[in-house]
Amino acid sequence: MKEKTDLLQGTLDMLILKALQLGPMHGFGISVLIRQMSKDVLQVEQGSLYPALYRLEEQGWISSEWGTSENNRKAKFYKLTAAGRKQLAEETSNWERLSTAINLILKTT
Repeated sequence: MKEKTDLLQGTLDMLILKALQLGPMHGFGISVLIRQMSKDVLQVEQGSLYPALYRLEEQGWISSEWGTSENNRKAKFYKLTAAGRKQLAEETSNWERLSTAINLILKTT
């Protein structure tokens, strides 16, 4: 069984934006996709996911509308906005720079 990994502050927003880059989806779908893409290393709990979705919507990075899910239930579907695509590009660039710097430090002997 794999160990649960906590996300760094701010990383969840970037992962949600990345998931929505693939197309509109509801909250549960976003959490499943993040888990699948991380090979079950990252698990996003509802208590973290939904506040993040509301925050991203308030910032204008995602929008939402009600629809019907695969199991015929009413669900809120989220999609990436143009501002969200720009934010994702910026956060991805920052993450790459930060992770490169951390890797340099960790590899120093």
